[in-house]
Parts: sequence; C-alpha cells; structure tokens
Amino acid sequence: MPNFLTRFENDTLKIWGEHGIKQVAIWTNLVGPDADNLTHMLAWDSVADRKRKWNAFFAVPEWQEGKAASEKDGPINAKVACSFLSTTKLSAIP
Repeated sequence: MPNFLTRFENDTLKIWGEHGIKQVAIWTNLVGPDADNLTHMLAWDSVADRKRKWNAFFAVPEWQEGKAASEKDGPINAKVACSFLSTTKLSAIP
C-alpha cells in the first residue's frame, strides 16, 4: 500500500488535475477482509467524458514513468474494479 499511496501523491493526482479528472474522495479500508484496499471515487460528466480523459491520462509519459518506478519490485495493484453509479430516490445525495 505505501508504494501505491506514494504514486497517487507524487504522480496520479497531479496528472488527474491536469486532465480535468475530478476526484471526489479516496479511502483506505480500516477493517475487514480487504483491509489493504484503496478505493477512489471520481466524478464524470458522462461515460464518454470518462473514456476520453482516462485514455489521455494513461498516455501521459510522466504517469507511465511513475507507475514503472512504483512497480520496480513487482506489481502493486492486484485488481481493478470500475463501476458507474447512479443515485436513486432513496439517496440523501441528489
């Protein structure tokens, strides 16, 4: 987890900002079977907006270099899951 958090601090968040990727929150799990998970929530205008900005982000050489440096001793990310959420009338958030 430390390498992953360092990569976010040193590379990812800056590049997200440069590409208009809006970070809502970033969490780590305190308890439970996935205690070493990192979860982040991003806000997108649309699925097309996400695709365009995400592809641009992954193409940035600075991010690719930061990723390679953080994984010099092996991969630091075992699994990635992506969901698009939509609120319901039951939600406190509109």
